[in-house]
Amino acid sequence: MERRLAAILAADVVGYSKLVQADEAATLKRMKEIWDEIFFPLVTGNRGRIFKTMGDGALAEFASAVDAVECAVALQNALRARNSENADLDPIDFRIGINLGDIVVEGDDVLGEGVNVAARLEAAAPCGGVLTSDYVHSQVRGKVGATFIDAGQISLKNIDGPFRVWRWDGGTSTAKPAARKREKLSIAVLPFTNMSADPEQEFLADGLSEDIITGLSKIRWFLVIARNSTFTYKGQAVDIKRVAAELGVRYVLEGSVRRAGSRVRVTAQLIDAPTGLHVWAEHYDRELQDIFDLQDEITRTIVGRVEPEMAAAEREKAISRRTESLDAWACYQRGLWHMWDYSREDHQKSLDLLRRATELDPEFSTAHAYLCYAYYEGVVMGWPDDPEHHLELGMASARRALQIDDTDPVGYFAIGRIHMMQGSHDLSIAALQRAIQLNPSFSQAHHGLGMVLTLAGRLDEARACEERVEPLSPRDPILWATTITHALADVLAGDTEAALAWVDKTMQLPRATGYWPHAVKAAALVQAGRLDEARVSVQAAIGELPKLSLSYLARSLPVKHPGGLDPYLNALRTAGLPE
Repeated sequence: MERRLAAILAADVVGYSKLVQADEAATLKRMKEIWDEIFFPLVTGNRGRIFKTMGDGALAEFASAVDAVECAVALQNALRARNSENADLDPIDFRIGINLGDIVVEGDDVLGEGVNVAARLEAAAPCGGVLTSDYVHSQVRGKVGATFIDAGQISLKNIDGPFRVWRWDGGTSTAKPAARKREKLSIAVLPFTNMSADPEQEFLADGLSEDIITGLSKIRWFLVIARNSTFTYKGQAVDIKRVAAELGVRYVLEGSVRRAGSRVRVTAQLIDAPTGLHVWAEHYDRELQDIFDLQDEITRTIVGRVEPEMAAAEREKAISRRTESLDAWACYQRGLWHMWDYSREDHQKSLDLLRRATELDPEFSTAHAYLCYAYYEGVVMGWPDDPEHHLELGMASARRALQIDDTDPVGYFAIGRIHMMQGSHDLSIAALQRAIQLNPSFSQAHHGLGMVLTLAGRLDEARACEERVEPLSPRDPILWATTITHALADVLAGDTEAALAWVDKTMQLPRATGYWPHAVKAAALVQAGRLDEARVSVQAAIGELPKLSLSYLARSLPVKHPGGLDPYLNALRTAGLPE
């Protein structure tokens, strides 16, 4: 007889007798599939051992509380996904309880109070959820992706004293689904495959996978499956749909690493798992000099590409849905779709939808943050008649976003844009630097920082910031604003040739609109001595914004130092822009 400390996971099917009574053969068949395809693989993959099974439940032992909790959450996510796929059948839901305590091992069986408490926690757990003891929660706090709620103290049958417990709902029973306000974008990063003849390159493939998981986890609106779960598929030929169902995710990222001599090729592909469609795919060829520098560069690049590609796919799904059926998440995505269209009509739609998202889910921090940005966008494009009021509304939305979640980089990005438009350059720079610190691959924050640095007169730093955006997000809807801001910085620096090159690049981008491209082009043409062309561009800018004037620009683009905008304004004056 052996005695030791272990984490015990107890799981049981909700309403099993009723399911069997309704259709015994079908229920037994479905349960066998759940054990074989979900339960056993996930327990084993999280370094657990199943020591007892019943027809409607199981007990498993783990050496680590973290492994037990990650396994439980993955199990519930996979079960929820399977129920969604079989919506025409009665759902099979589980309750799971986890305890960390003393156990007694006799042969293959496990006994003791640690097991008894886990079983009692399971009986008190929410349908489709997980209930843990306070001791378990103290061991996993900050180490797992799931958020547990303090459920207070409860009494457990035949167990002495009240027990403080922690609950993870993770979506309640699919039999009576609760109205979910929003969903995070969910992704699993599978272990990258080493395609090299040299097995020692395995560490590079694993290191890339781990770093990408870490990088994506910094994006607050992503649910990223932990390494311990995804690496259970290492070395297997996997079916993407099955993996996504087991892990409870919508998107899967997979890739490979191949080394030949001093060169390395890394491929990556992002897959919409339910449809099997490739959302994005790319390969990267690099010289292998410093392995850690290479790993960091590829990680930054892939993380920077994955987020906007997933977000774009979600926006396309949301825009096709009927308006009356939109929930907070869909309102948010649809609002972004209209916001990134950069037209006055779509701007108002984006405000309406983003406001609606925050009404449906007042705790949706990123919706508040992008509502702030939508107010900013209108002001910087020159659309509202009361820009100061719109900036005040934007500031209120940004502050609300940061009150809800002071680690959301979008909140700092948004408030940084408002600070800039209000002439608080140092506050703007600090906020945007914080956004980048929280998510180094956040391309829009790099653009925002470049723009405020331009108005602060730090032109070389500004241009460097703008040049980081495209490698991080080549299809970003904000890209045209990045290129035209670079051109403006070039105009202010007197670098005419570069200004014209960046203006030409802007004009080729599909979203480039409004007065900005024409006005900056006119200034660059004046500096190049091409006055007739400059006058044409000024008239085009006025056509986009009839109220455009030198005094309007001086008011709407506050500079940190007197005269900081003079090269731009003087050139436009020469081209015929009215005072």
